[in-house]
Amino acid sequence: MTGSHTARPGAPLSSALLSSAPLRVGLVGYGLAGSVFHAPLIAATEGLTLDTVVTSNPERQARARAEHGDALRCATSPDELWARADAGPEDRLDLVVIASPNKTHVPLATAALEAGLPVVVDKPLAGTAAEARGLATLAEERGLLLSVFQNRRWDNDFLTLQQLLREGELGDVWRFESRFERWRPKPKGGWRESGNPEEIGGLLYDLGSHVVDQALVLFGDAVSVYAESDVRRPGAEADDDTFIAITHANGVRSHLYVSATTAQLGPRFRVLGSRAGYVKYGLDPQEAALREGVRPVVGEPWGVEDESLWGRLGSGESPLTGGGTPYPTLDGDYPAFYAAVAAALREGAPDPVPATEAAAALDVLEAARRSARDGAAVRL
Repeated sequence: MTGSHTARPGAPLSSALLSSAPLRVGLVGYGLAGSVFHAPLIAATEGLTLDTVVTSNPERQARARAEHGDALRCATSPDELWARADAGPEDRLDLVVIASPNKTHVPLATAALEAGLPVVVDKPLAGTAAEARGLATLAEERGLLLSVFQNRRWDNDFLTLQQLLREGELGDVWRFESRFERWRPKPKGGWRESGNPEEIGGLLYDLGSHVVDQALVLFGDAVSVYAESDVRRPGAEADDDTFIAITHANGVRSHLYVSATTAQLGPRFRVLGSRAGYVKYGLDPQEAALREGVRPVVGEPWGVEDESLWGRLGSGESPLTGGGTPYPTLDGDYPAFYAAVAAALREGAPDPVPATEAAAALDVLEAARRSARDGAAVRL
């Protein structure tokens, strides 16, 4: 990215970008992603203000105003946001966040960029790597920020594992196991579980977007992908039990599991190296807190995990503990994403999750889909 975020070539910068005024954010979608993740994190970020929520659902509009104040604007169509790209300094938006269903991500991001607005898109950015790279090219041509909301990069266990790798505690990593498993024996329905390819549903593109992104951030480029993907539950339409094996260019092997059919949950992470291993159970607490209505406040503890849930670092063959000793889990930090977005817009700081990185993850997801269909590994 260029670090320049003009509304379009030759157009004036927003007054908020040139001053200390909060950057005005328009949020498209107020379902799970919009209401639980994006809106609270935007509202909690210094330098950002949630200006407008786009939803045609009157109940969601009322809920948005109840949660974020009567001054919040509500719109029924994203077109109302694009029209404000050329508005006066008191009405112009500085950022659009797309938290609508997966199939709308590419057309809405395209429209926002063509209107001259920086964009954050919830994962997955697109249904294909080619579409993701097309968006990245458009954003670069327009000199606009295009960032992807990969919040699991700020999970407590992921941050802790990155620290262990930086400090060399594991030695040379041989195998990385990552599980995002749930026990949901009955499908919920809705577009996330739809078998219609246009919806981009199923766990491969939902939870798989997280575990693949994390593996690539930790261990670099993939050179080979093998996958097994099944539809297990009665009435289910899309994949609900998927395994992905990645061979990285540096020789590390990542074994990734995403499932809604897991009656006994495995460890979230098991990382095996030449010096030691790290095993961590349980999910980062931030999503549960946000779902319960708890909100991050600057300067106050957030994403803190009880010591009883700390992972174990070391070696050994104890059938009860697996060996090793408890290793303190760092605090989770979802608010860091939007703080980085604000810094990118105002100061030209790096994009926290560039679209090109999302495209690389989509290369793996597409290869996994082909591998599961053909029963053979796919070279990248």
